Amino acid sequence: MAEVLVFHHGHGLTTGVRDFAGRLRGAGHTVHVPDLYDGQVFATLEEGIAHAGKTGFDTIAARATAAAERLPAELVHIGFSLGVMSAQRLAQTRPGARGAVLIEACAPVAEFGGAWPRDVPVQVHGMDADPFFAGEGDVDAARELVGAAPDAELFLYPGDRHLFTDSSLPSYDEQAARLVVDRVLGFLARIGQGRTGSAT
Repeated sequence: MAEVLVFHHGHGLTTGVRDFAGRLRGAGHTVHVPDLYDGQVFATLEEGIAHAGKTGFDTIAARATAAAERLPAELVHIGFSLGVMSAQRLAQTRPGARGAVLIEACAPVAEFGGAWPRDVPVQVHGMDADPFFAGEGDVDAARELVGAAPDAELFLYPGDRHLFTDSSLPSYDEQAARLVVDRVLGFLARIGQGRTGSAT
């Protein structure tokens, strides 16, 4: 089984993010879900991002780092949208990371310096017409990552919804979200068994 650290998106730690973590726990994984907004959850993404900006994105990142440092280094880092920045940074720069799952966002590898670690498998998930993921360059960064990392997969889903995996939001797409969960569980099972190499 894997030990997993999940970072929530810009709305905050919603019940949908908690439910996702619960699905992973139900499969036997140890899952940590820090609340980087200190209990605040926002109805709209605009409000949530404004809160993150007011708090300070560096402060949010520092909270994510502190959450990771309280845990073993051998983590799989999972992030949703805004939370991808912390998940990707930690997976790429913190020694010992066992994997990363980047959902609905992806930064260029150069954002965090150097190359993607050869021994850290990664999955990226997003909708092919999401105005944020597909329209702001994240999918291009994901393709670059998949081309450069030895064990990387990009999964594109038909649709234009952002945060389609969160069951508590109007943007939820049950069919696509179920497929994401199935693929993430397969990824974690592979890591938990100590197997590497692309599983396509």
